[in-house]
Amino acid sequence: MSSLSAPGRIWLDNVHCRGGEKSLAQCESNGFGVSDCKHSEDVGVVCNQKRIPGFKFIRNQANGEMGLTVQVEDMRIRATYSQRKRIPITEGFLEVKDGGKWRQICNEEWTEMNSRVICGMYGFPGVKRFNTRPYKLLAKRRKKNYWGFSVNCTGNEANLADCKLGREIELKGNSTCGQGMPVVVSCVPGRAFAPSVSTGFRKAYRVEQPLVRLRGGAMIGEGRVEVLKNGEWGTVCDDNWNIRAATVVCRELGFGSAKEALTGARLGQGIGLVHMNEVECSGFEKSLTECYFNRDALGCSHEEDAAVRCNVPAMGFHTRLRLSGGRNPYEGRVEVLAEKNGTLAWGTVCSDNWGTMEAMVVCRQLGLGFASHAFQETWYWGGESSADTVVMSGVRCSGTELTLDQCLHHGKHIQCAKGGGRFSAGVSCTQTAPDLVLNAQVVEQTTYLEDRPMYALQCAQEENCLSSSADKADPTSYRRLLRFSSQIHNNGQSDFRPRAAHHSWIWHECHRHYHSMEVFTHYDLLSLNGTKVAEGHKASFCLEDSNCDEGIQKRYECANFGAQGITVGCWDTYRHDIDCQWIDITDIKPGDYIFQVVINPNYEVAESDYTNNVMKCRSRYDGQRIWMYNCRIGGSRSSETEDMFPGLLTNQLSHR
Repeated sequence: MSSLSAPGRIWLDNVHCRGGEKSLAQCESNGFGVSDCKHSEDVGVVCNQKRIPGFKFIRNQANGEMGLTVQVEDMRIRATYSQRKRIPITEGFLEVKDGGKWRQICNEEWTEMNSRVICGMYGFPGVKRFNTRPYKLLAKRRKKNYWGFSVNCTGNEANLADCKLGREIELKGNSTCGQGMPVVVSCVPGRAFAPSVSTGFRKAYRVEQPLVRLRGGAMIGEGRVEVLKNGEWGTVCDDNWNIRAATVVCRELGFGSAKEALTGARLGQGIGLVHMNEVECSGFEKSLTECYFNRDALGCSHEEDAAVRCNVPAMGFHTRLRLSGGRNPYEGRVEVLAEKNGTLAWGTVCSDNWGTMEAMVVCRQLGLGFASHAFQETWYWGGESSADTVVMSGVRCSGTELTLDQCLHHGKHIQCAKGGGRFSAGVSCTQTAPDLVLNAQVVEQTTYLEDRPMYALQCAQEENCLSSSADKADPTSYRRLLRFSSQIHNNGQSDFRPRAAHHSWIWHECHRHYHSMEVFTHYDLLSLNGTKVAEGHKASFCLEDSNCDEGIQKRYECANFGAQGITVGCWDTYRHDIDCQWIDITDIKPGDYIFQVVINPNYEVAESDYTNNVMKCRSRYDGQRIWMYNCRIGGSRSSETEDMFPGLLTNQLSHR
């Protein structure tokens, strides 16, 4: 791994090590100082935080004992017998592996700050008190094997390996740690991970914290950091963004300490305002909003949005589900471990109404990222025939669930018309996904009315772009069209591509173009109580890169049967003067309405965030003119301000 080049001599070149050498100097090379390299070829390494068995600390006066950090091969919270069936394990003796053996730590100099670091590593936000009596009794009966050091953490470390090594403990057999006993750690789990008996984790995942949220992450406990300010969600600029601030976010949301503090919009770009810049946290704040930050986020763009990856508890979710028969570990038939006749057995999932949302939950539960496809037939993936029986049917997921069994389903009474085997549900997963967002401002700025004669709308009528009353309309009559431009950005981490392959696109002679998706957007006019009064729909007659951010190349162009899609960092503009870029409002009476646009309404293509696929505006029509105002993207406002737009937070708008 290349590092920053350094000045001075280059000492080694053409180094070949077998792996058993105790020093780099013992490896074969050209010899010290013999090289034909430049500093642009300097190498670096990143070491694993776990050390190999048998390593001993080199301790002498020169380096000073307090400078050394903790290095152990492994670590565990060992639950007592009564606690072992609980998931997750939140309490038990702390043991470290050293020299290939599990050892306890003497609690004489152990502090709550040390426990806080351990709990954070295991995915828990806090520490709690516990009853020491049973542990004392157990410790007396057990043979002890103490580690030779104490530990000195400040409480802010993301990992035990960042803590300083404390005093060396004199190992005196059974009388070691005479004034104390082995360290016991007890952690408080976040609300989403409350312990349960291993038979079932029934609680659905709900983020209760209203001030901070994560968006666009593939796994549980990761995402772009968004903060609520003045009723509007905004992002955090990555200037000074570090593991300490990331850990405050993770603990605030009910996770453990942060594994990574990500910069440069690594988990996709947000929309709206940048609320915080140059964030500095002590690490003990209850919320990111309590940390110091620069209120003037000048010069910060969404290309600098900060994100986090948090430690989450070991819930064993992946053990109750598997993919079988796929060409790689990211795809296959979905098989579930279910109770059958009193024993646990693997079986398939009924594919009736199986779609992207259900597939998303499967991929997340297995730690495989987002779903790229949901399959209703899996005859091409030979699973084990012993697991052909359908054990789960009627599955309906909202997308926020942590496991498939948290989704609505039929329970023990299976109903599956097609049966399992070749018709069972399948998925393919991917680490990255696109994220389409409509530019609300462009809609507001480009809305107008046009009266157009029926004879000029024959092509549009063939493509069902007019309301049903147009079927009986006189060819000389006019239709009133509400026209606007839509600019759809891909803010995700991978390109948006239509699900259908080239060969299955449909040629439309009328407009002389191919349709790559049956329905790409819905345009609707609703009454204030949410009833649909007029509609338009738009097949993606041409998905392409109209424009891109600086430095990004266009990749998709529809001309000459070209590839269709939207590149990350690019946007597709449907201009107001294109056919079907309208709602036919000929039959609408004057009044106040809600104008609504939904992108990818049937979840046909997987995205990292569906909440921002809907846009709603207030609109007033006086019979001659129309006003469009207060346009809002779904999920961009707090729940209090969403009351005027029912359904905007949940995006419950499709046929599902």
